[in-house]
Amino acid sequence: MDRRTFLASGAALASVGLAGCNAFLGGSASAGGEYDVGMGAAFFRPTEIEVEVGETVVWGNTGNRAHTVTAYEDQIPEEADYFASGGFDAEQAALDEWQEEFGGRIDSGQRFEHTFEVPGTYHYFCIPHEPSGMVGQVVVTE
Repeated sequence: MDRRTFLASGAALASVGLAGCNAFLGGSASAGGEYDVGMGAAFFRPTEIEVEVGETVVWGNTGNRAHTVTAYEDQIPEEADYFASGGFDAEQAALDEWQEEFGGRIDSGQRFEHTFEVPGTYHYFCIPHEPSGMVGQVVVTE
């Protein structure tokens, strides 16, 4: 195989391989519409999503690491219900359960969803990957 043929085939394979990644990294939903926010190695994509009151956001774990979706209790609207994968009613409960038994874990291919009933900005994080900057926010409008 000559150098040009080798380089051309390598470029074609790279573009095919990245086609799925580009859709995931740049989009707000999977090709099949299975989730609104994807979870990769140590990131949420998109990091910010805007929805209207009454809409449900679905997070989908497309990576191979376990993740959580855990609201910062002091960074959600005062009237809003707290949310976290695992169904915890407080941030400390989610943190404690993660430390004890990996509570709230969303494994590869699994999803978590939450319906937002109160307008405002909701900040959230992934417990094991927060130090790597795995944080996001949902902006809920009227």
